[in-house]
Amino acid sequence: MRQRTEGQASTAPGVPGSETAPLAEPTTPRPPLPPKPDQGTPEPVSPTGQDTGIDPTLNAQGGEHLTTAHGSRRADTDHSLKAGRRGPVLLQDHHFREKISHFDHERIPERVVHARGAGAHGVFRSYGTASRISSAAVFGKDVETPVFVRFSTVLGSRGSADLARDTRGFATKFYTSEGTWDLVGNNIPVFFIQDAIKFPDVIHAGKPHPDREIPQAQSAHDTFWDFVSLHTEAQHHTIWNMSDRGIPRSYRTMEGFGVHTFRLVDDAGRSVLVKFHWKPKLGVHSVLWEEAQIAMGMDPDVHRRDLADAIEAGAHPEWELGVQVFEDNEEQVFEGIDLLDPTKIVPEELAPVEPVGLMTLNRNPSNYFAETEQVAFNPNNLVRGIDVTNDPLLQGRLFSYLDTQLSRLGGPNWTQLPINRPHAPVNDMLRDGMHQTAVHSGVAPYHPNSLDGNNPFPADEPARPFIDHPDPVAESVKERGNPVTFEDHYTQTRLFWLSMSDVEKEHIAQAYTFELGKCWEQAVKERQLQALANIDEKLCAVVAQGLGLPAPKPTVKHGRIKPSPALSQVGGQWPLDGRQVGIVVDPDPDENDLLAVVSAIDDAGMVPLVIAPHGGPVGRGGKVVAHRTYLTARSVEFDSVLVAGAVPPAPDARQGLDAKAGAVAPGGVDPRVHLLLGEVFRQAKAIGTWGAKGQVLTAAGLPEGAPGVVSGKDAAAVVEQVVTLMKSHRAWERFPVSGRL
Repeated sequence: MRQRTEGQASTAPGVPGSETAPLAEPTTPRPPLPPKPDQGTPEPVSPTGQDTGIDPTLNAQGGEHLTTAHGSRRADTDHSLKAGRRGPVLLQDHHFREKISHFDHERIPERVVHARGAGAHGVFRSYGTASRISSAAVFGKDVETPVFVRFSTVLGSRGSADLARDTRGFATKFYTSEGTWDLVGNNIPVFFIQDAIKFPDVIHAGKPHPDREIPQAQSAHDTFWDFVSLHTEAQHHTIWNMSDRGIPRSYRTMEGFGVHTFRLVDDAGRSVLVKFHWKPKLGVHSVLWEEAQIAMGMDPDVHRRDLADAIEAGAHPEWELGVQVFEDNEEQVFEGIDLLDPTKIVPEELAPVEPVGLMTLNRNPSNYFAETEQVAFNPNNLVRGIDVTNDPLLQGRLFSYLDTQLSRLGGPNWTQLPINRPHAPVNDMLRDGMHQTAVHSGVAPYHPNSLDGNNPFPADEPARPFIDHPDPVAESVKERGNPVTFEDHYTQTRLFWLSMSDVEKEHIAQAYTFELGKCWEQAVKERQLQALANIDEKLCAVVAQGLGLPAPKPTVKHGRIKPSPALSQVGGQWPLDGRQVGIVVDPDPDENDLLAVVSAIDDAGMVPLVIAPHGGPVGRGGKVVAHRTYLTARSVEFDSVLVAGAVPPAPDARQGLDAKAGAVAPGGVDPRVHLLLGEVFRQAKAIGTWGAKGQVLTAAGLPEGAPGVVSGKDAAAVVEQVVTLMKSHRAWERFPVSGRL
């Protein structure tokens, strides 16, 4: 449920500053504005992990007057120093040179992958259940640990759109009392490759073509499908991307996975193998491909905005961290599944996910660059009781993540950036380097030494050091290759397919048809069709028909495969915290009626957004303010739409003023509203209206009695029914199913 703090918006979030801006340029000096109530900053710890107790806002700019970087006050920052007002700019203008030079160097190299992201601060509270299998302090009962989470797309650049069909990164930095632990995962539990040596290959294949630098943030092109159709271990991850999981509704409604198998160790040295899962309290939900395409044009920042707005509105997103636990034996195989193969899952029906704690994200960053852009994750960041396994992809990541920070953040001292600083004392022997901010004392940064009293002293067992688990290494020879248990590339791909509902299967088939339809090379299409035939003949036939190609016969035989219902997103009732409800009104709404509807939606933990013919106050009393207009509103913003007015065409309902006004709108309905309702209906979202306003739905061509469409005499009753429908995410019965799959 939404948890508002004093000063937070009661309805629509998104206000840019912590104070309302005046119309005229302010002329009285004043200190910088504080962060908004929903914003936070990294904890005030020193470069060596000591709690400084300093107000974290003091790390930002201070004082009332403009200064240079070295603190010299300046009276003018609008004009460069010239030899006369029409003369040349003088080289001695230090302020100009400093300002321009710093601007020229503001950007740092973007991440090679996961460049586009969004982040938030929060807290992880342990249930204590994992303390029986791990000595990590973070898993102690009721222990609360600060966290920073960064969500991201994989392929796109920093300026790409949020809703591209792609895997999403889900990286969590735990600032534990024993050092930083980074759990660096994705929203998909498997990966394209089994060995890290193939990582440059899969990313080069997925990135834009090197000759034209297109397409951006897409897999619908020849090089991607050329790679995955040849490198068939990628087929399992690919079908997840082609499913609705590839276009999530929100970061708040994504699962997260550690992907690899990790090792937990208790104080006695006993170990188990685990897979980490993040389970969103709001459920796992996605958008439709139509919604994704509209959103990428109307609001390419839709996921960033959704996360920040939800936190600002007090709808703090929550995830339970859970583990699947396996015996740590020599084979490291469970029910025939090799636990070291990152292209495989263990179905939850075989190994249930045991909850171990709850993460709540409750503060937005105060500065995107300083926090979300400069945060650096590293799978090497482990603490006592948590260790890695010999998963060959994980082993390669242990090198790659450390290596990439050296170039991206300009040297080895990236851990001293405020967002990356541990919340535990740091006493290492690492010295100097670019951007060193710690002022080290002593003369002997080596071990052993006598000049500094042999400090830092290696930690003994009472000091709880990290211990590398003594994992036995089987007698073998040096060679390149994978174990035989890695060779099955299709059984689990088919398992995923069989676990989908009919609607989800239709979406997967459409996605394959769309993506392969964007490829030029016939051989690439035919090769991938063969892979699809090895997954499911019906799936292959539907996609082949869409491509106008013959469907090949499978070359792989499958035994009986039991579906995993946990993989489907359809079904269940879910909380509605932070969901957005559009309320369409006419120029003169019944204000009391409208205020009651707004209040009911607000009380349900959702965000009511009034959609009016124009901006500003709506109606005669001025009690209601429009959040969107017919011009600015589009279906992808809303999880449901209520019609609270007759909505006749507004004065700007002309195609020359708004292209959306070109829609056909019979019955005297504004064409933009007609378009909105048509899209919302196709997207199987709940729609409600009451009283005589039901004629608007009829005029918009919505069939009476359709699933998820509510009409009634009383607004309160209609809203109550719509809220109930929304808990299922969509009116799934509204989707046509071809029966071909």
